[in-house]
Amino acid sequence: MEPDLFTAAAEDLQTKEPGRSPLAVRMRPRSLDEVAGQQHLLKSGSPLRRLVAATNGPAATSSVILWGPPGTGKTTLAYVISQATDSRFVELSAITAGVKEVRAVIEGARRAVGTSGKETVLFLDEIHRFSKAQQDSLLPAVENRWVTLIAATTENPYFSVISPLLSRSLLLTLESLTDDDIRALLRRAVADERGLDGAVELAEDAEDHLVRIAGGDARKALTSLEAAAGAAIEQHAETVTLELTETAVNRAAVRYDRDGDQHYDVASALIKSIRGSDVDAALHYLARMIEAGEDPRFIARRLMISASEDIGVADPNALPLAVAAAQAVAMIGFPEAALTLSHTVIALALAPKSNSATTAIGEALADVRAGLAGPVPAHLRDGHYAGAKKLGHAQGYVYPHDLPEGIAAQQYAPDAIHGKRYYRPTRHGGEARYADVAEWVRGRLGGEAPQGREELRE
Repeated sequence: MEPDLFTAAAEDLQTKEPGRSPLAVRMRPRSLDEVAGQQHLLKSGSPLRRLVAATNGPAATSSVILWGPPGTGKTTLAYVISQATDSRFVELSAITAGVKEVRAVIEGARRAVGTSGKETVLFLDEIHRFSKAQQDSLLPAVENRWVTLIAATTENPYFSVISPLLSRSLLLTLESLTDDDIRALLRRAVADERGLDGAVELAEDAEDHLVRIAGGDARKALTSLEAAAGAAIEQHAETVTLELTETAVNRAAVRYDRDGDQHYDVASALIKSIRGSDVDAALHYLARMIEAGEDPRFIARRLMISASEDIGVADPNALPLAVAAAQAVAMIGFPEAALTLSHTVIALALAPKSNSATTAIGEALADVRAGLAGPVPAHLRDGHYAGAKKLGHAQGYVYPHDLPEGIAAQQYAPDAIHGKRYYRPTRHGGEARYADVAEWVRGRLGGEAPQGREELRE
């Protein structure tokens, strides 16, 4: 049996006995207007809109590669494109199919054009699992437009798809659905005749829980809703409650409101646990934020602040680590970003602590705001412009690099704060060395010449 006949049989089953099909299948959009999210791809005049509106069938357009996380609508868009262009739709998965199956589809597509005039859309899921040779087998069909290839991948196509195929295709990047997208999808599934057709109501807190556990994945949201609704119907309940939902999906609800007190309370607890060096408590609060669907970029920003506020010079590598984590999180997203955040939280919690950088800049800012500023000492002022020497600017300045120790005994601070010390180092971790260096340097700046301290600056 040709692969497209399997698809046709599945579609017949969906039409005749929709109750046997999963909710996610029954609720599959029939047009672009029903697609949840992806507004950047659906706006008027977009390549996707032009593709669906093509009057000469899909072969008049390029093939397409859909790149995005699971559950964002890649298969859905493939169905919509084929239906809008009245084409045969053949679906293959790179997990189970090989070159033999691809060639069979191509031959079937060529025969269909000759007998019925219908062109073929080949939807190839998980194309990144095809080897280079397997992807090469698609090139003649794409080049000659025997089929319109719609390939889906969750991996970066610039690394997982061969260049000749990529250059012959339109690349569309899909994004994870927002909470509002998922919420609208759930409500539509509850009310729509193709879905639950109003058989049950969905409690607000149960809906919130389903939105959180979906993580931007429409398929996961609908699958969880179907399980919860099934449990409610079995118990002859009219409402899908939070308790039923937790039991049905085997996942407890996290009491966490990203716009309310819990958001700030848990974030505060995470940072204070890191500050207190309790690595286990810190990981607990991190897990609560992850499980509740917190934006990983928000967590990463808090960790960057903690690295300077609570660790500082005691471990100067803490801030670069936190910055690298933020960059990694922005690139990879959840679920893998959880590993990066865990790595960073553990390192920060167990790092030596010092708030000397925090108190130092705080006291310096307080003095400036109180008016303790004063003029810059004349010997430190800019002396590069005409007339500067007549004003006495830069006169008497000692260039530190001309001295053996690299320290010149001269005044740098304004008179108003001369001799004031903002930086008071601890002797925690690596800051112990900074404490010794600061003591030695301050002595030299004041004209002292302590012996045996030169090695501190090496």
